Amino acid sequence: MISCRPLLLLAVIAPLLLALWSPLHAQRSAVEAPRGMVTSAHVLATEAGLAMLQRGGTAVDAAVATGLALTVVYPAAGNIGGGGFMVIHLAGTSPGAAGRDLVIDYRETAPAAAARDMYLDAQGNVLAGPGSSVLGWRASGVPGSVAGRALALEKYGSGKLTWAEVCEPSRRLAIEGHLVSQATAASLRNAKNLALFEESKKIYQNGGAFWKNGDRWVQPDLGATFARLQAHGPREFYEGETAKKIADAMARHGGVITLADLKAYRAVERAPLRGTYRGHDIITMPPPSSGGLVLLQMLAMIETFDVAALGHNSAAKYHLFTEAMRRAFRDRAEYLGDPDFVKLPVTELLDRDYLKRRMRDFDPQRATPSDRVEAGLGPLKLAAAPASAPRFAAESTETTHFSGVDAAGNAVANTYTLNGNHGSGVTIPGTGILMNNEMDDFTAKVGVRNMFGLLQSAANSVAPGKRPLSAMTPTLVFKDGKLVLVTGSPGGPTIINTVLQIITNVIDHGMSVAKAVEAPRIHHQWVPDVLTYESYGMSADTAALLTAKGHTVKERISYEGGYQGDAETIAVDPKTNLRHGAADPRRADARALGY
Repeated sequence: MISCRPLLLLAVIAPLLLALWSPLHAQRSAVEAPRGMVTSAHVLATEAGLAMLQRGGTAVDAAVATGLALTVVYPAAGNIGGGGFMVIHLAGTSPGAAGRDLVIDYRETAPAAAARDMYLDAQGNVLAGPGSSVLGWRASGVPGSVAGRALALEKYGSGKLTWAEVCEPSRRLAIEGHLVSQATAASLRNAKNLALFEESKKIYQNGGAFWKNGDRWVQPDLGATFARLQAHGPREFYEGETAKKIADAMARHGGVITLADLKAYRAVERAPLRGTYRGHDIITMPPPSSGGLVLLQMLAMIETFDVAALGHNSAAKYHLFTEAMRRAFRDRAEYLGDPDFVKLPVTELLDRDYLKRRMRDFDPQRATPSDRVEAGLGPLKLAAAPASAPRFAAESTETTHFSGVDAAGNAVANTYTLNGNHGSGVTIPGTGILMNNEMDDFTAKVGVRNMFGLLQSAANSVAPGKRPLSAMTPTLVFKDGKLVLVTGSPGGPTIINTVLQIITNVIDHGMSVAKAVEAPRIHHQWVPDVLTYESYGMSADTAALLTAKGHTVKERISYEGGYQGDAETIAVDPKTNLRHGAADPRRADARALGY
């Protein structure tokens, strides 16, 4: 007789093993759909976007609704008090017709009162705490999220759905409330900056009692803000009652954003950067994001190598990628800023011969020390440029990305942020709006690194009306004119390297989109000279081989479980035309939904 006890024991143990198993190794399938697909960091925001598709809207309509809904359900990063970038593909209207690609830049801008040294004390030291570029009322740039989504909807939406209609899911979620997830409860509880400001503590931390998993969270002030936006249109945020509430609160608390700053804000339409990789066309972000340029540089640097033959997790591949990252991030630190304020050598930095020369000293057996890697085009030349490189502040990991594709093949890759975890910590009284701390993306003082250890040149210094440099990298990939991938990620400087690895996972290693998103990630950013990897994402043998080559290899710290990024990604099968949505398992509430 065969005993049933082992089977019973397995039935008990197996769920425990699965619960302990890292999500990095969870081989769940992508969601398939024949017409439309949306994926975001929170299921309720994904549902808001999908509802627009099901009502006959386009990917642009869905993106606007998704982004607005994240304000309510994902306050750590998604909020109308922030800003970001949207890469849009408009499919041809008839068979064989060429499509069009464009970028909506709704990055925050520095207020008119901003000044280069505004975050230094009387002794010339960088300020910390409230009043700094990180925390409190002086840390915010002029928000761009409402203006950016309004521009996208007005010019490139379906025309079937009004601004009021795409705002409705957000208003309803705020007024009627939604059930707090375990992940959201933990995020709000651990946000120490929220506890420092009475309005934020009241709304986002339940007055200090904290929201718990399963609580219904109603946000009446935020719901009223969305109702005003519905009734009076998107400029209400910049010129109406909401604008007055923001400006008045800023004036009372020593902030620098004025009603004139809000009224002057405009989102900007830009041409995307274009590149190629192994027969694929890459459409990605131009400056003032550094993401697209650095991504294209790295792809060009590794294209002459047989990446597939090196093996996905091999020390040889990680060594190659690290050396490409090191060189591209060095150029990034030297040359990039807001193109409306500084002339940037974009063409020179993307020149194929130049990028081949950048890898001429690559040694397959030895790491190149970062202090020996110079900027490839020579020192930055700017009028009144400081003698030493200032710090460069990039987005924290509290950014968010979402992707959408509709039945006609229109697509949106959107990344936006409050910068830090729950932004500056400040909530505008009577609005429910969390404000960004995007001014920390400028240089506070020459020679001082930011929280990520990044350096950046004078091209990114503070100036009124200027947009701070970014690492956001929303990206589209095409093959033979057909859309095959929509991707992007949060994660500050890690964003660019996350997108690089997802694209190469698909193109070089032939991974399904779900496996490409789930696969372990590495990161190097020139300085500090450290190669990091996700928790449990690299074997001891591989780390030892990399160390022997001269790399300093470190497992990522415990923040967010040691994960890197949140790449909400959609692939389109060129043969079946099915949309495959891969919600990144690194975010517990992320979902892909299609129809």
